[in-house]
Amino acid sequence: MTDFNLRYESYLSTFENYLNGYAAKLHTKPEILGESMKYSLQSGGKRIRPVLALACADVAGVAAEEILPFALALEMIHTYSLIHDDLPAMDNDDFRRGKPSCHKAFGEANAILAGDALLNEAYAICFTECLKGEKQVLASQFLNECAGAYGMIAGQSADLASSSSTNEPTETELEYIYEHKTGKLLLAPVMLASLLSDDKRYLPFERFGKLLGVLFQMTDDILDVTGEFDKLGKTLGKDETENKLTCVRLYGLEGAKIRADMCAKDCHAVLEGIDGDVQFLSDLIDYVLARSK
Repeated sequence: MTDFNLRYESYLSTFENYLNGYAAKLHTKPEILGESMKYSLQSGGKRIRPVLALACADVAGVAAEEILPFALALEMIHTYSLIHDDLPAMDNDDFRRGKPSCHKAFGEANAILAGDALLNEAYAICFTECLKGEKQVLASQFLNECAGAYGMIAGQSADLASSSSTNEPTETELEYIYEHKTGKLLLAPVMLASLLSDDKRYLPFERFGKLLGVLFQMTDDILDVTGEFDKLGKTLGKDETENKLTCVRLYGLEGAKIRADMCAKDCHAVLEGIDGDVQFLSDLIDYVLARSK
């Protein structure tokens, strides 16, 4: 196992232990609410957002125990968005991470409530953290902005609008969807680490987070064409079927791959200007570019 894999597994294990500690205390009435929340929250996956938060915290000199509550809140927000994305009214997908989607396992109404509950739990965590000081308030505010009507949800709305539009898609529209729908929740873990520190690397961290978000969505678009269900754990080919605005649709498969390579190079260039041990982040760029799941 490479040093990158070992560090990834270490960050992943740290987060999973923290998540499982939260889940063990989650008891709801009726029980189906908690069961449906935990079903999606503990369904595994890459956990790239909390891993990225922990890795950037190391670079910025933030202790794991300071970033972990925000990493959990972020993963809750991400999970709620996946539950709602899979609903028949949205992307209508029966599978997530190789398992039946939450609405297939618990019914559509229960899945909606599970997503609602996870979002509210995320902000409950943030409110508790805000009691600790100004840095936590700024971090909570930033996470809210990334997730809300000017962040991820705006990107989801733009994605739906573009799918039903009869106009010729534009690069500007694609960039907006990338920056908001996926990019905001990959920018968040980078900037949470920066905001919780006395770090002076705010601007290069911000640039790195934005580029990594774009790269991740580019590879996601490419994998929808080239990926395998057994590895991705979700239905493939839906982008074309649902007329989604993607880099593959706009540039073609080979053009999309070229742009992903260029974006990865830009990510590496930003890291060169950041002080500290950024080797894991550099390897993470290559991991995202070459991922098959």
